[in-house]
Amino acid sequence: MYDFAVVGVGPAGARFARRAAQAGYDVIALEQGTIGDPLACSGHVSTDVWQFTGEGAREALRQNEVYGARFHVGGPGSRAYPFYKEEAVSNVIDRVELDRHLADLAREAGADVRDRHTVTAVDERSDRVELTATGPDGTERFEAEMVAGCDGPRSRVRSELGLPEPEEFLHGVLAFADEPDHDDFVDVHLTAPTFFAWRIPRGDAGVEYGLAAPPGVHVGKHFDDLVDGYEVDVSHRCSGAIPVGPSNRVTSRRGFLLGDAAAQTKPFTGGGILYGMTCADHAAREIDPGRPGTLSAYERAWREDIVRDQALGRLIRRAYSLPEPIQRVGLRALSGEIGVHMDRPTSLFSREHLRTVLSPR
Repeated sequence: MYDFAVVGVGPAGARFARRAAQAGYDVIALEQGTIGDPLACSGHVSTDVWQFTGEGAREALRQNEVYGARFHVGGPGSRAYPFYKEEAVSNVIDRVELDRHLADLAREAGADVRDRHTVTAVDERSDRVELTATGPDGTERFEAEMVAGCDGPRSRVRSELGLPEPEEFLHGVLAFADEPDHDDFVDVHLTAPTFFAWRIPRGDAGVEYGLAAPPGVHVGKHFDDLVDGYEVDVSHRCSGAIPVGPSNRVTSRRGFLLGDAAAQTKPFTGGGILYGMTCADHAAREIDPGRPGTLSAYERAWREDIVRDQALGRLIRRAYSLPEPIQRVGLRALSGEIGVHMDRPTSLFSREHLRTVLSPR
């Protein structure tokens, strides 16, 4: 019997599998398809991502460096309000290869990582968890002291354990244009209802276009308007759910959720790579598979770490729906050099940011 069974080998699942294996636990990690494929989300992340990777990852995975963002109240061609730093704010990375790199690190740490294993049932018992999965060799069964649900927004583990869903699911869509673009700014358009659209230059890898909005919104039409405004042809279109707002409980008797399955995401961007891996570290540090009571320590730890940033992120998101004249006034007043960390909205009140905005411009 394993100590931990990890379902889903995206960034959060791979990170937890690695850290738990490094701590001496016996870990099996199961991924439904081929690790990293298909692409599920944007590869625009803060530079903190390199704290979670191995040697040589930055050189192998980085596609572009970003120093700021141009905000637009309208579509392409509308007035831009720039926000920037003197050093790189974020990196654009090869998102597919990031997943594979993190899975390799988990394997190197001793985790048994298997792809093409679709978990179809999770039976939580008083002393263990039993998993049924369909793999290349047919139906297989696994037993573990605990199960980690890292299987994305529509989590099978969450459903099987009877845990509540996130507060909201947005519908996101991505597509790519092939022309190289080494611009060091991203473009953000406050045109999608209650959310936004974006354009991310990816260096030699081309340009990413994306948009997200709540259910009921004709996302496809808004996305077509975006790419038509830029007068580009796009390919490799993909879409998926973006969970926003964690429920009040992400643990059961012998199970817990991580990453998108737990809605450990940023309400103002939908991104969750860094939050998910940060919460995976909390789980690996706090949870003892032989002591189910330690699950409560994990609940406290991850919420104490990111809940204030998530709360402030909700307020930032509300600004996306303000009347356009108010948006323009706010963007005009606040644009310029900033000292904010893109994953931590609470850094709006940091000394660095206040010193930056109060300095002569």
